[in-house]
Amino acid sequence: MLTDMNPVALITGGSRGIGRGIALELAKIGFDLVINYAGNVRAAEQTAKDGVARASQEQMEIRAEICQADIASSNDRRKLIEFTKVKCGRLDLLVNNAGVAPEVRADVLEASEESFDRLININVKGPYFLTQLAANWMIQQAEKSKVQLKIITITSISAYTASVTRGDYCIAKAALSMLTPLYAARLAEHGINVYEIRPGIIATDMTAPAKEKYDKLIGESLTPIKRWGTAEDVGKAVCAVALNLLPFSTGEVINVDGGFHLRRL
Repeated sequence: MLTDMNPVALITGGSRGIGRGIALELAKIGFDLVINYAGNVRAAEQTAKDGVARASQEQMEIRAEICQADIASSNDRRKLIEFTKVKCGRLDLLVNNAGVAPEVRADVLEASEESFDRLININVKGPYFLTQLAANWMIQQAEKSKVQLKIITITSISAYTASVTRGDYCIAKAALSMLTPLYAARLAEHGINVYEIRPGIIATDMTAPAKEKYDKLIGESLTPIKRWGTAEDVGKAVCAVALNLLPFSTGEVINVDGGFHLRRL
């Protein structure tokens, strides 16, 4: 049964980087948070604490729970949904954010099957089947919910941009991109809207090793908006969806990339 509590957002990979940015922005608009993390409990605890503080600054009171789960694991996916049910009793927004990069950048002529399997399991299989679990629960809620339930998947410009030293990552993101039209088509009859947010070059731990390279490319007009993106930029896009500002859109791709996707002469 739905309660009169705040709306609830479950954010996978929510302890650091883009996931943290999303959590903090959602806190500011009054969402209770379930912050999933794989291994860094201190980072998750800090994000939860900071989320409560950000909400307080906006004169709101929220709860922030943390839950360890490896989304590549079927048992852990079920644990994460059950945790959300027990702690919050509802789920208004699922944000599929958790993902990994290759441990070693390797030319496509030399890349290993082990790396490929790891990325597919975490970046594709995990969110695909977590969304299945969440969607079935959301369908049960949708009949009684007074708000529109939503699912957002965070992908990457790598879904369509070839990087020959991390082909497994590109293929995983391209596959993940198909999650949105599939679930958007299936869930529309239940009033559940589904979106993809596609970040570009975002300043996080993952991109830090390539800072010098991207500083140069951005300076040479790789993107029309000549700056790095931030986790906050992605979080604000999530909030636009969360606030129901796109009620007549589903299956939509929202680019948060400084205009990288534009084809220019």
